[in-house]
Amino acid sequence: MRSLLLTASLLLFTSLAYAEAPKKNVLLIISDDLTCALGCYGHPLVKSPNIDALAARGVRFDHAYCQYPLCNPSRCSFMTGRRPDTTGVQDNGINFRKNLPDVDTIPQHFQKSGYFAARVGKIYHYGVPAQIGTNGLDDGKSWNEVINPKGRDKDEEADVINFNSKNNNLGGSLAWLQTEGDGQDHTDAKIADATIGLLERHGDKPFFIACGFFRPHVPCIASRNYFDWYPLDQIRLPQEPPEHLALIPAPALTVRPPNYGLNDEKLKIFTRAYFASTSLMDAQVGRLTAAIDRLKLSDNTVIVFISDHGWNLGEHGQWQKQLLFEESARVPMIIYDPSAKGNGKFSTRPVELVDLYATLADLAGLPAPVGVEGKSLRPLIQDPSAVWDTPAHTQVFRPGMKITGRSVRTEKYRYTEWNKGEKGIELYDQENDPKEYKNLANDPKSKEIAAKMKALLG
Repeated sequence: MRSLLLTASLLLFTSLAYAEAPKKNVLLIISDDLTCALGCYGHPLVKSPNIDALAARGVRFDHAYCQYPLCNPSRCSFMTGRRPDTTGVQDNGINFRKNLPDVDTIPQHFQKSGYFAARVGKIYHYGVPAQIGTNGLDDGKSWNEVINPKGRDKDEEADVINFNSKNNNLGGSLAWLQTEGDGQDHTDAKIADATIGLLERHGDKPFFIACGFFRPHVPCIASRNYFDWYPLDQIRLPQEPPEHLALIPAPALTVRPPNYGLNDEKLKIFTRAYFASTSLMDAQVGRLTAAIDRLKLSDNTVIVFISDHGWNLGEHGQWQKQLLFEESARVPMIIYDPSAKGNGKFSTRPVELVDLYATLADLAGLPAPVGVEGKSLRPLIQDPSAVWDTPAHTQVFRPGMKITGRSVRTEKYRYTEWNKGEKGIELYDQENDPKEYKNLANDPKSKEIAAKMKALLG
C-alpha cells in the first residue's frame, strides 16, 4: 500500500511538473535574398560575427534549400508548411489565401495554443523597396500585432545608384547606396529595435515573434562603416572555366551581366555593397540575441535564422535569384533549441524550408499540424549526423518562356529537369564538383545515377 501511494505521489508530481513547465518561445529571424556568403559557411571575406556566434550556439544546416527561389512563393511555402504546387503561388503578386483560404499558418497554429504572435518587418512578401514601411502582402490572420518600421535607406531612396539604368525596378536591379552614420537609423536597425521592444513587453508569456529584415535585398544599402570592412581591392568575382556554360541548358541561364552591360569594376562595386548590407543586417541579429540573453529568455527560446532563398553573385555568369543553381536554391539555416543535444554542431543532411513548420511545432511540444508537407528536423537537431533519407526539392517557373524547372538535391548530387527534360537536364556531383562546373547529365558513366535522381524528382 505504501509503495502504491509513493508511486501515485511520484506520478502526480511528475504530471504537475510537466503541466507547469513553461512553453518554449520562438524567435524567427528571416533575412531577405541572403546567399550562404557568411563566415560560418566558409566565406573568406564576409564578416558576419553575430550569425556565426548563433551558428556556434545552435545547429548549422549546411544543405538547407528553399522550395522556390523567389520571395513570395518561398515565404508562402514555409509559412504554411505547404509546397508551391499546393499553395499555387509562383510569383510575387498572389496572396496564398486565394488558394488556401482556411489554412493555419505557423503563427496561427501557435496562437491557437495560447501564444502571443507578432511580426516586425518582412515575413510575408513585400515589394522592396517600394513597400517598406507598409503591410505589403501580409496575412492579418497570422498576428496579434504587427510593426512596419521605415528607416533612412527608404528615405534616401532617390539617391540610390542603379547600375541597370534602363530598369526602373530598384528591387530587380544591381542597385546600391552608401550612407553616412553607423546604420542605426536604417530600416533593419529599426526592425531590431521594435523586435527587442516586443521581447521586453511580452517575454513573460509564451510568444512567437517573427523578425523580418530587408537586407541584403537590392538595392543594397548600408552605412559607410560597413563598406569600410570591404576594401574594393579585396573583392573577387567568380573565376570560372567559360567552357562549362556550353553544357548548361539555356533555361538555367537567364540573368547575365551582358544583358546589363556591366564591366567587372561595377560588378565588384555592387558585390561590395551586398557584403556591406549583409554585415549591417548581421549586426541586428547580434542585438536580438543579446536581448534574449539580457532578458533571461535564452533557456526557453528557440531561435531560428534563415533566408527566404539564396542569390547568385556572378556564379555561372548569373546575378540575382529565380535560378536552380546551388547559390540560389541553398539558404543559411541555423536552429538553436536550448535543450538540443546537437548544439554547437553542423549537419550535412539535405533539409528544406518547408520543414520549418513541423519543426517549430515539434520543438514547442504542440500537436502535429494537419496537412503540413514538411518534416520535423528534431532528429537532426538532437543528432546532426542522424540517418536522413529525405532529399530537398526546389522549383521555378518562367512564364515568358513557358518553362518549368524542377530540381532535387541529395547530400551528394543535384539533378534538374527543364520541362520534364525536354528543355534540358542537369546533373552535378556536389562532392567532387561543388561549384557545378561539370554537367554529367549526358555522361554515359552517370546514366544510372541520373535515373535514380530522376526517380527522386518525382
